Amino acid sequence: MKLKILLIGPSECGKTALANFLSDTTETIGGDYSPTQGVRILEFESQNLSNGNKHSVCEVELWDCAGDFKFESCWPALMKESNGVVLVFNPDVPSHLKEIETWHATIISSQGLLETQCLLIAHHKPGSGAVRDPPSLASKLSKLPLINSNLEEDPEDVRQGFHKYLGNVLRMLSESQEREEMSIIT
Repeated sequence: MKLKILLIGPSECGKTALANFLSDTTETIGGDYSPTQGVRILEFESQNLSNGNKHSVCEVELWDCAGDFKFESCWPALMKESNGVVLVFNPDVPSHLKEIETWHATIISSQGLLETQCLLIAHHKPGSGAVRDPPSLASKLSKLPLINSNLEEDPEDVRQGFHKYLGNVLRMLSESQEREEMSIIT
């Protein structure tokens, strides 16, 4: 099975650094900021995803989407046939808490995605210090699973949380596919 996961959120929140890390594209974190133009698609295999009572290997397309609203006209095309959304923000930037509400309404709510198809990542940039208490989120966002991310201090926790999320999305898709196949049989 192949998963298409969108990585969305405000500009300069660390989406590209996370995408590179989660896809094993690079070992380094940090570096000069270069905004994503439109979208970057990273393809990789994710091993040992827990899919109910079995473990699976899954192909993943991770769509690293630009955070600039000037690309808003592209979003419907990006969302087409997506299986999940990872909403990234930097909790150290106060405006990001408001912006992720807009992202949630524009992408997640409008598509009718289930909570199991969504993941919030509060990403602390390198050098920002230890991960603090979870941010105060709007009620619709507080229902989503949250990973506190600091790639300098707890990179494997971030990777494990992401793999758990992928496993949940894979399980949901497998169950949906099984129900569809059973409805054809009956």
